[in-house]
Amino acid sequence: MNDTVIDKIWAFGFNEGDGKDKKLLGGKGANLCEMTQLGLNVPPGFVITTEACLDYLDSDDDALPSDLMDQVRQQMQEVESLTGKKFGDPEDPLLVSVRSGSAMSMPGMMDTILNLGLNSETLQGEIRQTGDERFGYDSYRRFIQLFGKVALDIDDEEFDKEFDAVKEKANVSEDVGLSADNLKEISERFLHVVSEQTGRPFPEDPYEQLEIAVKAVFNSWMGKRAVDYRREFHITPDMAHGTAVNICTMVFGNRGDDSATGVAFTRNPGTGENKLFGEYLINAQGEDVVAGIRTPKPIDKLAGEMPEMARQLEELRQKLEEHYCEVQDFEFTIERGTLYCLQTRNGKMNAVAMVRTSVEMEQEKLIDKKQALLRIEPDLLEQMLYPRLDPEAQAVSLAQGLPASPGAATGIAVFDADRAEVRGKSGERVILLREETKPEDIHGFFASQGILTSRGGKTSHAAVVARGMGKPCVAGAEGIEVDVNLRIASVGDTTIHEGDMITLDGSTGKVYLGEVATIEAEVTAELSILLKWADEIARLTVMANADTALDGRDALKYGARGIGLCRTERMFNDPSRLPVVIEMIVAETLEERQVALEKLLPMQRSDFKELFEVMSPYPVTIRLLDPPIHEFLPSENQLVRELEQLKQLKQTVVGMDVLVGTMSLLVDPLATNDEAEPVHSLADAHMVEEAISKKESMLKKVRSLYETNPMLGHRGVRLGITFPEIYSMQIRAILEAAAECEKKGIEVHPKIKVPQVCTAQELLSVKRLVDDIKAELKERLGQTPGFQFGTMIEVVRSCMRADSLAEEAEFFSFGTNDLTQATFSFSREDAENKFLPMYNESGILQDNPFEVLDEKGVGKLMALAVDWGKKTRPDLLVGICGEHGGHPASINFCHNIGLDYISCSAPRVPVARLAAAQAALSSAPRVPVARLAAAQAALSGEE
Repeated sequence: MNDTVIDKIWAFGFNEGDGKDKKLLGGKGANLCEMTQLGLNVPPGFVITTEACLDYLDSDDDALPSDLMDQVRQQMQEVESLTGKKFGDPEDPLLVSVRSGSAMSMPGMMDTILNLGLNSETLQGEIRQTGDERFGYDSYRRFIQLFGKVALDIDDEEFDKEFDAVKEKANVSEDVGLSADNLKEISERFLHVVSEQTGRPFPEDPYEQLEIAVKAVFNSWMGKRAVDYRREFHITPDMAHGTAVNICTMVFGNRGDDSATGVAFTRNPGTGENKLFGEYLINAQGEDVVAGIRTPKPIDKLAGEMPEMARQLEELRQKLEEHYCEVQDFEFTIERGTLYCLQTRNGKMNAVAMVRTSVEMEQEKLIDKKQALLRIEPDLLEQMLYPRLDPEAQAVSLAQGLPASPGAATGIAVFDADRAEVRGKSGERVILLREETKPEDIHGFFASQGILTSRGGKTSHAAVVARGMGKPCVAGAEGIEVDVNLRIASVGDTTIHEGDMITLDGSTGKVYLGEVATIEAEVTAELSILLKWADEIARLTVMANADTALDGRDALKYGARGIGLCRTERMFNDPSRLPVVIEMIVAETLEERQVALEKLLPMQRSDFKELFEVMSPYPVTIRLLDPPIHEFLPSENQLVRELEQLKQLKQTVVGMDVLVGTMSLLVDPLATNDEAEPVHSLADAHMVEEAISKKESMLKKVRSLYETNPMLGHRGVRLGITFPEIYSMQIRAILEAAAECEKKGIEVHPKIKVPQVCTAQELLSVKRLVDDIKAELKERLGQTPGFQFGTMIEVVRSCMRADSLAEEAEFFSFGTNDLTQATFSFSREDAENKFLPMYNESGILQDNPFEVLDEKGVGKLMALAVDWGKKTRPDLLVGICGEHGGHPASINFCHNIGLDYISCSAPRVPVARLAAAQAALSSAPRVPVARLAAAQAALSGEE
């Protein structure tokens, strides 16, 4: 640059920008600077900063910073000196690309313009310089369409209609078959489209083009698809704020058969294989590859067509990976036998590839174990647990495409993103079926189970975005003819209509009509290695929520080290047991209830024994009965309706008895058995009377148990104190099952957990039951099994009285679903169905607090409870068993406030194991939050 003094630098040349400052230069711009300074062959250019974007978006008059274009002109002069070309020169014009690039990679979510600088004069200069009229007009028509769409907001279809009309007139099916005259006509038609749609001629001044283009890229930061993408992937302003604009000298892959363009990954993003993966097209521009306009060739074939370029590409791959120590996704262009690297970024891969590359790159000494663990988003691991098509299923594929993103998906075919969004939100499973997808289809991706396109390759927009989301995708299924307007797709004689069920196998590229059976995924050897590293580093123990022995086996398969929550009420819901449970509930006397409980005791004991045997030697934490007992009974409306039907049946039965008696008088006593046809009663009147009596008893009990707000009513420990015989039966079943296991030499560690406690007196009341049963077992068996006694912390008051509760409890277990409801005074079901989405969208709440732990409110209560509880009992074990126990950010918070274990659903266990390791690797030393004497004095005292 020259020596002009400027107040703020809005633009940096590739040879001067700080490649580490992605917040300022965006990821793409920072990498272009870094590659340039590494000596890689990057076309000259410069970056306009994200600060310029934010300044522009904040302006009231849509004005760029006042001195920005002056700096752009200065930077353009530097590019001119490096290339020997001049921007806007009619003799030897410099053409540039204008690309977006934020700090966080958002593939295809913002806008790009190629070949900027072309006009009626520079076009002729480009044709003279290249000696290739066809190339010149091909570049010009591309520029007009991209500029028209991105900068002038003209619908692509307006250009496509003109393009297809010329192709049809020329009787050409492929773009490469168009002549220079055809492309000239297309360019003229495109200029007319611009004039007709905007009321103004296409801008001729290259600097005017550039200024409009820069504004358009800045505006794309707030475009719907970019906003949707940031929201879906939780990209906050702290992570990426505004987009940079990268202005780079154009190099052309469409200069002839010695030119090409392509996209490549340094390793396979679908499998993680340590081999160059990608696609290319001879005589094409980059947009042709990523947009899926032509189906590209696999990168392996390049060695046969351009052996020297293939060698240089492999060399580039090695340099990129060795420098960035990460799998790279890079774009390249070959112009007349010269290889250029146009951009690089960390490759977006699915979970299988991320896990495999983490393990193999550590083994290759490219990264260490810490980096291997930290480079994977824990939630990504869920992709590895998705079902896949059952190989035993006798399904015949309808079509074959490219396996662009693995996994199986079934849903109804929907042909546009808007309808996919609507039908997906209504609860239907949707497969988005298109010729090719575009960035503006992103909202349809979010709502779909999988993506199917008839055009495009493994690096097309559909493939890249689906892989990043972990959604199955089949791309380039060329046997499928898609008619978006008629909402049908044809494969030979078969027609798929919108609403028809189809199945995709993103691992093989096959498409099936109807639903195909799936089987569970398998844990790979690399995932086992990675999670073993995670367990070695994590401080938090990861357990699972499991209610049966079968659940326990699943939990062990996922690597759980115990059960943090066994919900005994789930055992009561077994259809074979429900009648006994109902008998217990409707009992009018203690004696009647005890009879039912004696029937339930062996059932519960058997359940616990089987669970202990499966989970040995790990701990099993059993929560005593929690929900209101009316939940096990039919609703009042149902019982009233059934009683009416039974009473009607009673009248019918009485009538049938009269009929039977009458008909018996009409039978000829001399008739043989074959001749006589006796009339039978439809039902036993006594049986109907008995059914009515039972239903009336149930209705009476349902009405007596009615509560205005049952979730805050007679449940949990309150139920156990009112009906101590229920908790006594459960406690006895737990301890007898443990004793039987110990007698067989099976190591068991039962933990009895009391729900909904708000005062130490409640806990003490249940503990007396435990002590009485323990003493009885000791007298009867000569010994009692070891166990721990603890409490759920899910009531605000229990947090405030944690020091007192810890006198009786050996462990705390946070139930953060109920604690969140109590803290916010939200009913979860009502909140999520009514106002909570609006709260999130309007920014009143950043997250759904039932999915992401509310650190500022609920989290503070938890921190207080941990500190006060451990002050009373230093060896107190504290864990979490709510839904938040499987959420990575919440796990990090749990680590930081000193929890000892987390418990989540079994399929989330691998996610939690990795998140626990990452928390240990990235956490700061814990600082207790509740050591103030004033707070202790204010909050201590009598119950």
